[in-house]
Amino acid sequence: MSYCLNPRCPKPENADDVKFCLSCGHKLLLKERYRAIKPIGQGGFGRTFLAVDEDKPSKPRCVIKQFYPQAQGTNTVQKAVELFNQEAVQLDELGQHPQIPELLAYFTQEDRQYLVQEFIDGKNLAQESVEQGAFNEEQIRQLLNDLLPVLQFCHARHVIHRDIKPENIILRASDRKLVLVDFGASKSATSTSLNRTGTSIGSPEYVAPEQIRGRAIFASDIYSLGATCIRLLTERSPFDSYDINDDSWVWQQYLTTPISKELTDILNKMLESIPKRRYQTVDEVLNDLNKNVPIVATPATSAKPVNVAPSNPKPAVSPKSQSQIDLELEEMKTLFLGGNKPQKQQSQPQPQTPPPTIKSIIDDELEELKSKYLGNNNS
Repeated sequence: MSYCLNPRCPKPENADDVKFCLSCGHKLLLKERYRAIKPIGQGGFGRTFLAVDEDKPSKPRCVIKQFYPQAQGTNTVQKAVELFNQEAVQLDELGQHPQIPELLAYFTQEDRQYLVQEFIDGKNLAQESVEQGAFNEEQIRQLLNDLLPVLQFCHARHVIHRDIKPENIILRASDRKLVLVDFGASKSATSTSLNRTGTSIGSPEYVAPEQIRGRAIFASDIYSLGATCIRLLTERSPFDSYDINDDSWVWQQYLTTPISKELTDILNKMLESIPKRRYQTVDEVLNDLNKNVPIVATPATSAKPVNVAPSNPKPAVSPKSQSQIDLELEEMKTLFLGGNKPQKQQSQPQPQTPPPTIKSIIDDELEELKSKYLGNNNS
């Protein structure tokens, strides 16, 4: 099917083999290649469509965003135009990351602006939560370890997302990786812009207090990610997990599955309302998240020490045979006592011998040397 992108078309559905809408005559292919199939979303500033790229043999799916502001007023429309252009610029800069949709095209056709980007096949985390129920600690840790490096990539390029929430995080079906989408609210965090109050943008449930006042910083994204985590853990709106009377988070009492104190402390620090008390960088969160990961020892390693020598080790046995050693000892005996060299086979005693007392002492010493050299058991 081809879907007509004319907002005023009375019957936008068309067959996929026609080039012009049969109801309004509007051109169906954008830039002679992108064909919308069906609408998949609509907001205050535009509409989103699932589409295919007819220019490629495999006809891969993609997403068309059409700028179509619903609100009235010059300032509002001007801000909408600025945000739409900004999203294109940000995606162009960030789209090389495998967990951020790639920008495929950005253009104007028939006085309307269009943005075409990579289609991410999968469900967002809001949908996952509805289907599977509350997340557990392991899932939240995986989420943070998977998504924090994406934020790190954005922040290193001076981009603040400003709209992190479960709906904007897609679990890609092909590799189960999380993909951060919808950079329409993102902001360039130059030193000038950080010191200037801007427009409050983002979903109120997940927005940091300073962002509500129009002063988003890198730590604002960390706050929003923390709010996303407690939403997934409790299946409740972050608004319902905050006690405004005590000015404190009470999300722990709504957990269906307990989590560790370590993760609780991390999430609470991500959710600090005062920016200076919050994590300032993604690196800080990752360090705390992974610093206490236990290293499991193997049973053999923990059962006994490795390479520990005995207290009284035996001397190593020489590779020489015992007969060779006997001959060498007999030679030493001859040198000490005088006389001829012993023969290899000697069944008769030597004709001349030293006095018995001297011989017995030397024999004892040689036997002791032999015993130390060969071991007590002569083995």
